[in-house]
Amino acid sequence: MLKYKATLIISLIIYFLFPLIYLAQTGTLRGTVEDSTNGESLAYVNIVLDGKKLGVSTDMNGNFMLRSVPANMDYIIKVTHIGYQPKQLPVRIAEGKILQIKISLSPRNFQLDEIETLGKRVSSKTNIGLHKIAIKDLELLPKSVETDIIRSLQLLPGVQSTGDVSARYYVRGGSSDQNLMLYNGVTVYNPFHAMGLFSVIDPEIINAAEFYKGGFTAEYGERLSSVLNIVTKSGNRNKFAGSGSISFLTGKVSLEGPIPNGSFIFTARKSLFDEVLKKFLNYKETPFDFYDISFKANYSTNDDKKITKISLFSFNSNDRLKNNNSLREDFNWRNNIFGGQWFQAWESPLYSETTVSLSSYRAEVFPNKSNALHRYNKIDDITLRMDFTYMYDSRDELKVGYYIKSLNADLYFENARGFITNVHDYGANLNIYGKYTLLRFDNLVIDFGTRLCGAPLAEKNNTRIEPRLNTKYQLNDNISLKAAWGIYAQDVATFTDENEIISLYESWFVIPEYLTPSSAIHYVAGTEINFTDNISLNIEAYYKLLHNLCELNQNKVSAEDFDLVTGKGESYGWELLLKFDNRKIQTSLAYSLSWAYKEVNNKIYYPKYDSRHNLNLSLQYNLSENWDASAIWIFNSGHPFTPIKGYYDKLYFDDPFSPWYIYESYQPYTIMGSKNIRRLPYYHRLDISVTNKFSLFSTAFKLSLSIVNVYDRKNIFYFERDTGKRVNMIPFLPTVSLKVDL
Repeated sequence: MLKYKATLIISLIIYFLFPLIYLAQTGTLRGTVEDSTNGESLAYVNIVLDGKKLGVSTDMNGNFMLRSVPANMDYIIKVTHIGYQPKQLPVRIAEGKILQIKISLSPRNFQLDEIETLGKRVSSKTNIGLHKIAIKDLELLPKSVETDIIRSLQLLPGVQSTGDVSARYYVRGGSSDQNLMLYNGVTVYNPFHAMGLFSVIDPEIINAAEFYKGGFTAEYGERLSSVLNIVTKSGNRNKFAGSGSISFLTGKVSLEGPIPNGSFIFTARKSLFDEVLKKFLNYKETPFDFYDISFKANYSTNDDKKITKISLFSFNSNDRLKNNNSLREDFNWRNNIFGGQWFQAWESPLYSETTVSLSSYRAEVFPNKSNALHRYNKIDDITLRMDFTYMYDSRDELKVGYYIKSLNADLYFENARGFITNVHDYGANLNIYGKYTLLRFDNLVIDFGTRLCGAPLAEKNNTRIEPRLNTKYQLNDNISLKAAWGIYAQDVATFTDENEIISLYESWFVIPEYLTPSSAIHYVAGTEINFTDNISLNIEAYYKLLHNLCELNQNKVSAEDFDLVTGKGESYGWELLLKFDNRKIQTSLAYSLSWAYKEVNNKIYYPKYDSRHNLNLSLQYNLSENWDASAIWIFNSGHPFTPIKGYYDKLYFDDPFSPWYIYESYQPYTIMGSKNIRRLPYYHRLDISVTNKFSLFSTAFKLSLSIVNVYDRKNIFYFERDTGKRVNMIPFLPTVSLKVDL
């Protein structure tokens, strides 16, 4: 037995370290790719060695590394990216050395007629449940008043929404607070403007984004359902530039330019015309006011041996809903983010990234003289995070990291029966993760890792382990099979009332000690087929189990009763995404068939975001060098709702000493049916958009016309509970925006 164990250990050591023996026979190609006009990093650029089945794609920050290149040979590398002129460069790789290069690509007006076919190993990701969001494609979509990255997620299969008036999204049967948004690696706790109409992140600041619908690997945690990872622009390194734009809702400005060894970018956006917003939301008397400001400054060096990038960034947003009527409540909520990042590519094949950040969130309801209840929420999140990625000569990758989070949370609220809850939570946790990605095989990628939470914020769990496994098998050049499994946990949640039609904001809290932190298990499988260079099909099926969900205690009648109870959930379904891309036309068909259930207090019901069938058809057409057109048709089966059974006159004991007490204290009271037992009618609408680029006096302009709900479909939003009146969603609504580049 001892001899067998020794043989096994030696075999494992040789298996993982054997590639180092050949280090002197191969070399490494490493570098960055940027836009030649402004020096901005380019994500997802394809780089391939001509005549070799060796290829790689740049990451979200424009970096790439290609290992195990046979040494002492001359190569031609081909660099291609949609929207840019292809480029070829001669290189020679020395034995045991890292050749570091910087590549600049020139934009072009039309896309390539052909798509370069890369080697089989172009990415270290299995890509299951992953969507890479191209910002240039986002700009061509119908805008629904404003271009928005979060609203674009609702066009993907597996992502649900509850209607036109909210950008809140629900992924594969999970609630909205189970979605994590990262802004340069920092958590954004409330990413919505104007009652959730669209996100607080201005598209002008975004450089690249990745959206994981589930099965995400070990470096991501803290949420149960999805991750949206946004990396912002660095700014123009070549010259000072600015832009301004105005639409039916907001005005925006941006300024960017070079600084010594770096660049900066500043953007600001403010609401202007609340009349359009009122029409959008069916609110006739509510004055909305909001703004957001983003800033980033960068310093970088790029010598022959290593790469250093340092950035400082901030993000601030504020929403105010202030009525001019003392009988109506007022609202205020804001985000403040400050952070710094240090990225280092060392002289060895090692990357490291360190992030220090503060994410602050405040929200409050001011009742004034209304019947509303006072609520207040505060979150202060201070995080230190370090990641290390080492690339073996076999092309395997080892990624390890940790973060320390200090969270200070205050929550004050009053329920309908007058009971007050005032909770203050402070805690710090340590999370360590590690994953190993096997890339040495020609047709197989395996990513296995785990997260270890040594000190969770939620008090009931001391230590937990969250293992993850993702794999991809390439049957041939055109067909691949994918699968993922993982355990996920969440220490924070929001108070979400299923009975609320519109949720202005969600109050965050740390899961109290009398409850177990929420957890989920993901099972995902799928296939990806490339019929031609222009036509692709992606199919995925999933099954998700949700445990220990935090739900409001609707049966609380005394101060001793807990505010929260636990529930559980289950969701499953399958998704299809068919895409066609060529030089002038991009089309897609996204369809999902899904089921979602919740169980609270031994009662099973459909959550409000459960929709059986979802279909999105999109078309983008490049009419000419200066004209683009697009259209989207959306179809959803009806969402669940709780029907009204009837009314009765209820006696309220407000002022028993009034002489007219017995006559004036009766008010209509709504009797509700079983929770979410009925479904709304089917929903569908068509949006179109046309964009024209032109120049006047050496100034570039971009004029866009969008029409929401072209054929004026009367999609129901909800029934008023006091009157039973039907309220519809967005009617026929044209919008115009104008952008000026200076």
